[in-house]
Amino acid sequence: MSKIVALILALAGLPLFAVMAFVAIIGHRASDIDLQAIIIAFYQITELPLLETLPLFAFSGYVLARSDAPTRLIRVTNALFGWLPGGLAIVAIWLCSLVTAMTGASGVTIVALGGILLPAMLKNAYPERFSLGLLTTGGSLGLLFPPSLPIILYAVMSETPVEDLFIAGFLPGLLILTLLSFYTSLRCRHAGITPTPFSWKELRGALRASMWEVPLPFFVATGIYSGGITVSEAAVTAATYILIVEVCIYRDVKLSQLGAIARESMVLVGGILIILGMSLAVTNYIIDTDAPRQLLEYVRQYMTSPYTFLLALNLFLLLVGCMIDIYAATTLVVPLLLPIAAEYEISPVHLGVIFLTNMGIGYATPPVGMNLFIASIRFRKPVLQLYWASIPFIALLLLALAVITYWPALTLVFIEE
Repeated sequence: MSKIVALILALAGLPLFAVMAFVAIIGHRASDIDLQAIIIAFYQITELPLLETLPLFAFSGYVLARSDAPTRLIRVTNALFGWLPGGLAIVAIWLCSLVTAMTGASGVTIVALGGILLPAMLKNAYPERFSLGLLTTGGSLGLLFPPSLPIILYAVMSETPVEDLFIAGFLPGLLILTLLSFYTSLRCRHAGITPTPFSWKELRGALRASMWEVPLPFFVATGIYSGGITVSEAAVTAATYILIVEVCIYRDVKLSQLGAIARESMVLVGGILIILGMSLAVTNYIIDTDAPRQLLEYVRQYMTSPYTFLLALNLFLLLVGCMIDIYAATTLVVPLLLPIAAEYEISPVHLGVIFLTNMGIGYATPPVGMNLFIASIRFRKPVLQLYWASIPFIALLLLALAVITYWPALTLVFIEE
């Protein structure tokens, strides 16, 4: 009965953390477990060392999004790649990936870059439908690259070293970007879109204009991948560096704006922490009731092969990804999936890359993918138009997902297990 009531509350629009709190309270009472266990579970989040990086990376990303950094970075990447067939579209793919990795929020990428990139693409004779589809799906790229907040949260929930996850996500993320770039180049060449001639003068000017911002992503990525700095150190360094650059050097962000930016970014972080705290209480209840073992025994009856399980897993996660926010999905679904994946000898690192790839695709998957509605508002286009525009790109992302899922060496080649 409590499950039905929880479902009704969720469908009625009650915040997810409140639904989880209801489930935790009713579940603990029904199992004669002291309700203080919920408070203890919520307190556990204070003991998770990686969570100190969430507010710093979130704040850094929001400061960048509020500055003119996206415009300067577009100029740099266009000067580097604009001469390729479909160069501006390729620039959009890689830049969306960078901004999503820095902010950890797909919607922020569409809002921050959409208003700049869409007019530029239309001005350069890119088809509107193609441009809309690329930018709508491009908003979810970059989830596999540092300092992605969803990777950090998955590391917390799975008790997996975050450095391993960042390393594991590099090649799969590169595969996705390369596949989309190749398709984009072919489409634009077929459409007869004229690339921008390469200019050393423009490249020098673009690099000079963004000389303080270009090194940052390379520093963070190189430091984490090489093991030279920890994720926590990278978070502190990135936040300090971005503040100095955007407030003191470029002066795009005023000191008076920092309060509003901090408040906006901490709303995101606070939402994550509340959901995480309540999900830990629900997870403890689920473990106490032995639900993972029961679920595993049920799955075993119908899936004897890991390949069958992975196919069912992807279908399930795509549905979850288009229905539930990535942070809520991570806290709710990952604890249930880990023991089942372990039974099929699937590495938690590989599972993490599969999980996040599915969540990224789910953002733009009809009928209720979040990016579709954010893009509809940002570009002032009907959602149905964005459905059709996104389908070719979703098909490519699904192809990449199949490779990532059934070729684990791509993910684990640099991981020592």
